[in-house]
Amino acid sequence: MAPAKVNLYLKIIRKREDGYHDLASLMQRISLYDELIFKPASGGGIALHCPHTNLPEDSSNIVYRAAVAFNGKVPFPEGIDITINKSIPVAAGLGGGSSNAATTLMTLNELAGYPLSKETLMEMGASLGADVPFFILEQTAWAYGIGDRLEALSNAPHLNFLLINPGFELSTRDVYEALNLRLTKETIHYSIPRFFERHDVIMGLHNDLEKVSINLHPVLKEIKTLLLGHGASGALMSGSGPTVFGVFDSEEMAIKTEQLLKGYGTWSLFRAHSI
Repeated sequence: MAPAKVNLYLKIIRKREDGYHDLASLMQRISLYDELIFKPASGGGIALHCPHTNLPEDSSNIVYRAAVAFNGKVPFPEGIDITINKSIPVAAGLGGGSSNAATTLMTLNELAGYPLSKETLMEMGASLGADVPFFILEQTAWAYGIGDRLEALSNAPHLNFLLINPGFELSTRDVYEALNLRLTKETIHYSIPRFFERHDVIMGLHNDLEKVSINLHPVLKEIKTLLLGHGASGALMSGSGPTVFGVFDSEEMAIKTEQLLKGYGTWSLFRAHSI
């Protein structure tokens, strides 16, 4: 099982000379999962299946590339057959692809008898995508730099979520290009909020990309307003969007709001909790 994530805090620090952006983000895994099934491939090689989706099943899929990367270090002579049963929306700001890649590396390592350390897997993951090491770490964590420097957050508070996905994909590249941050080499000083209790999370919810994505798709503001008006203590867009999540005081309140908002347009609702 490959969990999704939400960004409880996302600060874009600066644009780098290499075109990437330095950031500070608090990432939380949640109980919304994709299912990955692994078995030997008849005839060897790597076979990937993504039923009921438009996802590619070749080297343009991050899961395929993760399997190739692992097989380059620890060969599977009988081959690898992987099926992804998607529940996490695609291009939704929830890290589904990165989580799938992380689960692929960890599962193949388990099947091979754990020949590679977690640190090695995280290094391999970083070459595939910025969020992959976070999912291999398997802890709530702060991510710094381009997301490659992780600092685990111990004793993170338990949180109840209701996520609303409006039914369209939003390109991370498009959002960052619209952000239009200036290129700088200057040292930038910033403060990071502390997240010890649930109240701290509510007060600290922040995403520098949210305003940009709302400008591209104003419906995201409507979703956020609906969540706040129907019992959420706080609401925020995750990552580059377009999924918006509400944080609730209890699972019961999240269930009540889910029932009230079901059938609202073409939106998809997902209830989850922190893991």
